[in-house]
Amino acid sequence: MSKSHQIQSYLKFLKSATNQHGVHSPFVYDLVTKCFYDKTKHTDYTIIKTYINTLSNNTNTIEVTDLGSGSQVFKSNTRPISKLAKVAGSSFKEVKLLYRLSQYFQFNSILELGTSLGIATQALALGNPKAKLTTIEGCPNISKFTKQSFNNFNLKNCEILTGDFSNIIQTLTSNSYDLIYFDGNHQKEATLHYFEALLKTKHNNSVFVFDDIYWSKDMTDAWQVIKQHPQVTVTIDTYNFGFVFFRKEQVKEHFKIRI
Repeated sequence: MSKSHQIQSYLKFLKSATNQHGVHSPFVYDLVTKCFYDKTKHTDYTIIKTYINTLSNNTNTIEVTDLGSGSQVFKSNTRPISKLAKVAGSSFKEVKLLYRLSQYFQFNSILELGTSLGIATQALALGNPKAKLTTIEGCPNISKFTKQSFNNFNLKNCEILTGDFSNIIQTLTSNSYDLIYFDGNHQKEATLHYFEALLKTKHNNSVFVFDDIYWSKDMTDAWQVIKQHPQVTVTIDTYNFGFVFFRKEQVKEHFKIRI
């Protein structure tokens, strides 16, 4: 991971990004104004914040098995849950956006790659409590801990699958997903492999969301490849997230939106 890559790419992003006024697609304009820029203080935000605070105040440690690109912060595999929540978990601002996205589109079937402590998972699940959400976690200890956390918060519409992403994905390719959230392995090859493998689960209105598209040069390269894929029509880059749409009725167009 290169901090300089992140800084340079952020400055570049700011120069070329716009707000809703630079958007001429009605579909994207509505998404930006009614979802991305929705300033409503949703009551579920309190539940999300409580979940994050509970994890941030948990001083217990957990033995972590890293199956992805490893940690940029931790030197040891024994990690305090409070630190994991701060480093590996999504920020409150990011998860509020995921919550709004889930609520806006009313996704019925959601797949998440990379459960971690379940901060993003909880937000997506609360966005549409009727959704069936499947999330994959590589580390058995984290998976066990997060299952218990979901029980404590009475989150009933989430199923955690534990194991290597590639192996589990192979068992899911006959499913159809409205949303797939990619937040696990931030390596180019792995990201593109998961993307290609899961393309067969999409439909015309599916949304793929990639976390940390500027995490490294490798990850940004993967994002560029995804944007050019023939089945991809519209993409939205918000710097922290890359949103991918497959709507055949849309002309191929790429947006950069400041949030």
